[in-house]
Amino acid sequence: MTAVAHSTPRVLIAEADPWMRDLLTQMLLSVRCDAELDVCEDGSSALDHLRRLPDLVIAARELPGVDGLALLRSVRKQNRQPALPFILLSDRSDSASVREVLPLAPTAYLTKPLNMEGLKARLHKLLLEVGQEVACEVPTLTPGMTLDAYLESRRQNSDGAPLLSDVQAAVKRALNPHGLNLKILEADVRSDPQVTAVLISAANSASLHGAAQVQTLMQALTKLGSTQSMNLILGLTLKRSARLSDPQLAEQAEVYWNLSLHTAEFARTLARQLDTDEERCYCAGLLHCLGDLAVLRVLQEWRLAGGVLEDGETAKALRTFGAPFGSELRRRWRLPLELRELIAAVYQLGGGVYSRDTLAMNLAAQLARLGPDDSVDEVAKGKPARLLKMGAAQLNRLRGAPMIR
Repeated sequence: MTAVAHSTPRVLIAEADPWMRDLLTQMLLSVRCDAELDVCEDGSSALDHLRRLPDLVIAARELPGVDGLALLRSVRKQNRQPALPFILLSDRSDSASVREVLPLAPTAYLTKPLNMEGLKARLHKLLLEVGQEVACEVPTLTPGMTLDAYLESRRQNSDGAPLLSDVQAAVKRALNPHGLNLKILEADVRSDPQVTAVLISAANSASLHGAAQVQTLMQALTKLGSTQSMNLILGLTLKRSARLSDPQLAEQAEVYWNLSLHTAEFARTLARQLDTDEERCYCAGLLHCLGDLAVLRVLQEWRLAGGVLEDGETAKALRTFGAPFGSELRRRWRLPLELRELIAAVYQLGGGVYSRDTLAMNLAAQLARLGPDDSVDEVAKGKPARLLKMGAAQLNRLRGAPMIR
């Protein structure tokens, strides 16, 4: 197996599942950051992209419309010499499915959930000569670009929040000779908003059919399974600005993280007392600052691209774009409506009849925002506390309970 001839390879990725599509893209760019990518979600689009003569195709067998097997068959009919490298991915591992593919000579037939290290090794052989290294510069800003314009341009395609926990260490701790212990993994990453949001979204994606929507991290881990969960978590580390290296932005992120954790813990304790879904309430509390954290990540990208942050601009960006970034992420990642309603309750209560969990969320947020010397008296006079019949004494006891990260 030799590397492709072109100095800058063109790669076609065809995958219906948006999270797998993103994971494949990040894996590919981690091997060849200079690659030109054509990424599509169905077989018909993939057929069109074949006209651009890719150097490598990575396609799922289970594509809508023209499936990956038909796509491979079409490629082989072209009789390209040397044969176009084609990696076929599939949910099917039975012998009949494998035998059907073999006459078409795919470069590799990989079954899902994927062994990402194995895939990365194959990509190295296909896209790099022995000893070759490729370095890519950080993209620079368009001349005349303002910070507000940059933030607005990234609102609809931001990668979300930075990673706030050591996910690589968490995966390592959860690995054992029998596989990945999901309980250990969940305990280690449950405090990370980005991991939680991504796994919930991936578990609810169109490719994983099921009647009940996933609304907590443990439900997501269970539905995705150990290998897919591990792939998605480690895939997050491959993205640009996955961690905040800027000390000031990292310090600001710590503030929002602590606010998220305190809100989540208060929400879980209240939900337990009210006999409602404590894990869903915890999850909503954890995710309510997702937009603010995403803004901080984009601000780091702004700096890396050569932008300057003047005094006060970080605070202004958070005030202006925190809520829009959060709303866009929850919409784009299709977080369940019930979870989104609980997140909204953190900020304000709507009209009509209030459920116990929405009251718990709003009350939890009020408690989380109190300073160590602030009184709970005003909170006790508020609508959530009154409707839940929780006086100042109960709220003080709740504040005194230890917070667990």
